[in-house]
Amino acid sequence: MTRLFRSFFQGGFECSTHRRADGVRLDLIASSGHDDLVLDDYLQLSSRGIFTVRDGVRWHLIERSPGEYDWSSFVPMLRAAHAAGVQVIWDLCHYGYPDHVDIWSEDFVDAFGSFAREAAIVALQENDPAPLFCPINEISYWAWAGAQTGRINPVTFERGAELKRQLVRASIAAIRAIRSVAPDARFIVAEPLINVVSGSCEQEHVDRAEEYRQSQFEVHDMLTGERDPQLGGRPEFLDIVGVNFYPDNQWYLGGSTIPLGHHAYRPLHEMLHEVYRRYRRPLLISETGAEGRVKHYWLSQICEEVRLAIDDGLPVQGICLYPIVDYHGWDNHRICQVGLLSLPDEAGTRRSCELLDRELRRQQLAISRTRTSDLFIEEQRA
Repeated sequence: MTRLFRSFFQGGFECSTHRRADGVRLDLIASSGHDDLVLDDYLQLSSRGIFTVRDGVRWHLIERSPGEYDWSSFVPMLRAAHAAGVQVIWDLCHYGYPDHVDIWSEDFVDAFGSFAREAAIVALQENDPAPLFCPINEISYWAWAGAQTGRINPVTFERGAELKRQLVRASIAAIRAIRSVAPDARFIVAEPLINVVSGSCEQEHVDRAEEYRQSQFEVHDMLTGERDPQLGGRPEFLDIVGVNFYPDNQWYLGGSTIPLGHHAYRPLHEMLHEVYRRYRRPLLISETGAEGRVKHYWLSQICEEVRLAIDDGLPVQGICLYPIVDYHGWDNHRICQVGLLSLPDEAGTRRSCELLDRELRRQQLAISRTRTSDLFIEEQRA
């Protein structure tokens, strides 16, 4: 097995940049202090054995006018990563895009491809010979939130399927454009991993729940060309399969969340088996985390499930704690205590969550004893 990441445990920085339904633009990199503290943030993680992170390239800041790029928000992050010895998976579009771009037009696809190509060139110039990218984060969620229910940009209703296809087109354009200048680049698709259960004996309701559950694979199938081949998908456009998995990712159709431990709750390692059977690609837990005092317990449960998957031979390449830093809620600006590190105080200092810090060290030791870790060690020695 080829080792794709510098560390099995990773840290993800919340980097959403969308406009809410009320028109307010969010920039979670700025509001969490990460833009000012990027080097210190990376060093804090590397001191804990985390050498791979997910972070964001803020398209709306870089291309304020069509075709004109200002990389002053991106280059310092590249240089901080290099200084800290950290490998970054760059999200090129995390729900946000420049105001001058019409997301429904063909220009959106072309503009995103051009932006992705230029971002890859900048990364190469800053000594990143094999960059890692997540072109568009959570296409399925964005299609639902932005074009089905109108919660975020483009604030449209009943057009979720249309937006999903548009975002797949843009992802393919970005992958093509990046590979034209950085042939060794690798790509992650980060999509929610879900389980939807009927909770009813009526066959129609059971069928609708299963149809909803199966929809989680539409983006992957579009990228490979298995579904809607007119979009331009081909097998090589699906590289590393990332799954985003949180405590509320399992629910009854039209009803409540299924709690961990409930008889209807599906074990994560079983869900990973299904994903791998479908795609036979390297797997990454690209986002996972919980809020408050249960976050260390959640990490323990996730790691136990991942070890079961690895023991079964699945190529799970890592677990990304997401977000790794507390952040302000999208809608109400409340402090979401989800991270290993807090928001900065007035002196610019972040505190660590001792419970999560301790659990992370415990899980790092446990994962070092798995079969996957042994393979990685052998490859390093070779």
